[in-house]
Amino acid sequence: MNLNIDAAKEMTYDAIVIGSGVSGGWAAKELTEKGLRVLMLEKGHQLEHVTGYPNATKDPWELKYNGRLTMEQKETHPKLMRDYPYNENTETYWMKDTDSLYKEEKRFDWYRPNIVGGKSIMWGRQSYRLSDIDFEGNLKDGIAVDWPIRYKDVAPWYSYVEKVVGISGEKLNLPQLPDSDFLPPMEMYCVEKEVRKRIEKDFPGRTMTIGRVANLSKATEAQLGIGRAPCQYRNRCAMGCPYGAYFSTQSCTLPYAGKTNRLTLRPDSVVTNILYDENQKRATGVRVIDAKTLQERQYQAKLIFVCGSALGSTAILLNSTSNRFPNGFGNDSGELGHNLMDHHFRTGASGVWEGDLDKYYVGRRANGIYVPRYRNIGTDKRDYLRGFGYQGSGSRQNWQREIAELSFGADYKEDMTKPGPWTMGLSGFGETLPYHENRMFLDKTTKDKWGMPVVVFDAEFKDNEKKMRKDMQNDAVEMLEKAGLKNVKGYDNGSYPGMAIHEMGTARMGRDPKTSVLNGNNQVHGVKNVFVTDGAFMTSASCVNPSLTYMAMTARAADFAVKEMKKRNI
Repeated sequence: MNLNIDAAKEMTYDAIVIGSGVSGGWAAKELTEKGLRVLMLEKGHQLEHVTGYPNATKDPWELKYNGRLTMEQKETHPKLMRDYPYNENTETYWMKDTDSLYKEEKRFDWYRPNIVGGKSIMWGRQSYRLSDIDFEGNLKDGIAVDWPIRYKDVAPWYSYVEKVVGISGEKLNLPQLPDSDFLPPMEMYCVEKEVRKRIEKDFPGRTMTIGRVANLSKATEAQLGIGRAPCQYRNRCAMGCPYGAYFSTQSCTLPYAGKTNRLTLRPDSVVTNILYDENQKRATGVRVIDAKTLQERQYQAKLIFVCGSALGSTAILLNSTSNRFPNGFGNDSGELGHNLMDHHFRTGASGVWEGDLDKYYVGRRANGIYVPRYRNIGTDKRDYLRGFGYQGSGSRQNWQREIAELSFGADYKEDMTKPGPWTMGLSGFGETLPYHENRMFLDKTTKDKWGMPVVVFDAEFKDNEKKMRKDMQNDAVEMLEKAGLKNVKGYDNGSYPGMAIHEMGTARMGRDPKTSVLNGNNQVHGVKNVFVTDGAFMTSASCVNPSLTYMAMTARAADFAVKEMKKRNI
């Protein structure tokens, strides 16, 4: 790959891309392939594809603590250790709490990667299209603001990125979950197939399908050509995939951008603010602090794509003040930092499937099942707005099922060589409404190690989400019991904003500059040469995983931006 690293001597480029995750990688690919010289700035350290994933090929017994955290790590990472993403396997991929300072007026779990590739290395890879039910929801429900686009505007771009990324899945022809350009679907387990049949029989309008996942079930010639291979069914994706079987910046978009020889990557670069020329009424570049040396640099460009994740990008925009934008870059509407959304989850049910003990599965499938949204669809009306979907899977219990027992002897040892019974679980992911009062803002009296004001979170799930959660649990119990599972137990383990790591909405798109930050092309209303294409642009959350939409919208915005540059409108 012809990829330039650092480039301290070069200070001027055609375009600057802030961030190297899902959105930033796509921006770099599209802009370089369209002929622009691009500088990609990433606050995290370099992470080489294949060689940079130290734990990906280790056997479990080679890990010192079997993937768990030490007491010292828990004490030094009190926020990161709240949930599963931070563990021994991926410890070096995340920012330390001491560096990732933030404040909480209400609890918010902010997981910030510290690597090139960002969350594209650790993401869950579930990839779903939004539908017109999503794009029209705000207008029909009379809340927040209307999306400035509809499904037809982004559908061709979904297809465009799907062919590059590689999404395996099954066509369903559902209006609430448009089909993708799929690779062959992964196979469902026997218990999942049987539960699907029974759900579809007993609950008309509901179905269960294999997850739509960005793991290659089959690699095309183009994907093989950049070093990607089909999924090896190892299910160790969060550690980084040396086979390039799932989509990440390193495995997919960087190789394409590198082929152009027009991309310069500069890791360890903390962007603090965007520079604005009040005479030209345009952004001229960015100010950067070297993460290691704390040296300041400024880079210039005609075009800037802000892709630092919803919260990181919004922090930069809020910190980019000037006489023209005293309250944050492009913040004429006052909406910058508001309308913060994340999915709520961690509620559902699980049960035991009797029988099929003579059946098992091959490998470790890096995927599960999905139940598409069915609430508030068609004639179904609930006492809350929007809806939810379920993720989950069937599996067989292993030897750990007896770890707390006092059994011993030959019969016990023999029993432990056999897998336990099948179990099945459904876990809901619900949509959160875009409340203006759910927000993030900057505390300019407290600075982090790079001199950036720390982010303060003031966001919570409200009555609409709480009502929805009751259905998410009760419906899961009902479906599993009707499907014949035994000992079905519902649960609600609680959910706080940030935990789903689907942060959205803090620089939303809209039709009116008075009520939104971006237009329908992801372009800052007041500054034509700045685009925001990560989760910050989302006007509503839908209930599906959002990363595929970020990719499609980034490719669409890059195409628009370059065309506008050629017309000299930017």
